[in-house]
Amino acid sequence: MVHPSAYIHPDAQIADDVSIGPFVAIDGDVMIDSGTWIGAHVSVMDGTRIGKHCKIFPGAVVGAIPQDLKFQGEQTTLEIGDHVIIREYCTLNRGTKERGATTIDDRAMLMAYVHIAHDCLIGKHSILANGVNLAGHIEVGEYAILGGLTAVHQFVKIGAHAMVGGGSLIRKDVPPYVKAARNPLSYVGINSIGLKRRGFDQDTIHQIQSIYRTLFVQGHNTTQAVAHIKAHEAPSHVRDHILDFIEHSQRGIMRGFRYLNGSK
Repeated sequence: MVHPSAYIHPDAQIADDVSIGPFVAIDGDVMIDSGTWIGAHVSVMDGTRIGKHCKIFPGAVVGAIPQDLKFQGEQTTLEIGDHVIIREYCTLNRGTKERGATTIDDRAMLMAYVHIAHDCLIGKHSILANGVNLAGHIEVGEYAILGGLTAVHQFVKIGAHAMVGGGSLIRKDVPPYVKAARNPLSYVGINSIGLKRRGFDQDTIHQIQSIYRTLFVQGHNTTQAVAHIKAHEAPSHVRDHILDFIEHSQRGIMRGFRYLNGSK
């Protein structure tokens, strides 16, 4: 299962059934679980932990040290879950002492030329299309989709089930369940098709629409909208999830309809 041209450090811990292609380089502080396939010319560097049945395509650099001048060689990791797909020429950096790890959860898909910087958290089933670039300390929720060539500012949070249009610049937090596009990035509706595909019932989708109509369409500021939602929307998992995301946002949330076309 190992091509004779591959270099594998004797200290690396690799399951017997891992497939390793030609000219792969694997450092010593590496763990790779069963069923994973690694294509040609991949570099797997110290601190990398790879789960089961992952696919890493040619040219990827996995587990390189952070591109952060504050990094001082501390022991940190890149944690990759099970069934993760990493396409050609992705560059995935391990963490710094602030978090200790960069984490890519189960069944995430990273298309070609994706860059994930230090201390990011990538949720289950998320999709990062070709050329997505994430700065440090970014959180991407489960089932989120980022369109190709999207660039994300450090410390931004992108909520679960959100969908961001290709070519976007994300400087503010993107709440869960929404669609975001335009420049500057703005609310353009909820991700209703994605929610239906993932089993959300119609009543839940209607409540999400109502919450975001209050937040983004009716002209309230964020404080007013949150108060109105608490007073008028029945408690539920999605309501509480949205409110928790907004109340813990450190960068502030993206714009809504009321800011489009020069109006405020």
